[in-house]
Amino acid sequence: MKRIFLGIMCLGTSTATLSQPVQPSFWDNPTDHPLLPVYLVFGFIIVIAILLAIVGIYLINVLRMFTVQSQKEKAHRVGKAYVQQPSWWSKVTQKLNASVPVAEEKDIELDHSYDGIRELDNHLPPWWKWLFYGTIAWSVVYIVLFHLSESLPLSLKEYEIELSEAEEQQRILKASQPETQIDENTLVFANDAAMMEKGKSVFMNNNCGSCHRNDGGGNTIGPNLTDNYWIHGGDVKNVFVTIKNGAIEKGMPAWGKSMKPEDVRDVTFFVMSLRGTNPENAKAPQGELHSAPVPQDTTNVSASLQTVKH
Repeated sequence: MKRIFLGIMCLGTSTATLSQPVQPSFWDNPTDHPLLPVYLVFGFIIVIAILLAIVGIYLINVLRMFTVQSQKEKAHRVGKAYVQQPSWWSKVTQKLNASVPVAEEKDIELDHSYDGIRELDNHLPPWWKWLFYGTIAWSVVYIVLFHLSESLPLSLKEYEIELSEAEEQQRILKASQPETQIDENTLVFANDAAMMEKGKSVFMNNNCGSCHRNDGGGNTIGPNLTDNYWIHGGDVKNVFVTIKNGAIEKGMPAWGKSMKPEDVRDVTFFVMSLRGTNPENAKAPQGELHSAPVPQDTTNVSASLQTVKH
């Protein structure tokens, strides 16, 4: 049922959505939006319509007041008591509720009295009975469509169908787009300025500097990243694995669970580029000496990537 309803709602807009590029919303830049004049005119029309409705209601009340006054004068001239006629809304509610006027309650009074409280034989309002009959009719339709004929799926079946469709769409998307997979076993350092700059941005945005300082010099928690001493190994593969899997016992999270492999690689290259920068007040060396220098030759990054298709 949900898919049928959504299909009807989206029928008029699906073609336009597929054929036109995504436009910026009105609230991104209201003053320069091309539809601003249309929205202003539409808003002006709404304001005018509201004002006209208010004036119309006021005029109707004034007209009704004059009508009542005229009926009172007419009744006074003929010597009769004026009886105010119910409004159209009162007539509608009277039909919907089938309520008995207070003046006629004597006709439906039962012979029950409890401490002066009278019991009336009022029936259920017609609208309530119509609603109840409607639920009975819908229950018959529901049983036939969802259980007997199985023309429409139940909620669980509908969920399973949508889940299967989503998995199929995901499979098609993965098959149509090559995925760049980073393998630490074949990762090779690349002295790529763009990757290092991106790695620096990820390093800063993920608050790595709170433990290692923004310059990599280390503080109370995190070790110094600029010297040649490393706790978990100092080559590119060791650094990649350390960032990816973390060091939970030392308070470093496994960033591979929240970062894309490309981000872990770029942060690795950035950390490797910090070696030898010698910032002021850097933390004392920790771990074992790793004497191998950082390679300076720019390496083809594609050698460290494996492009696979699922």
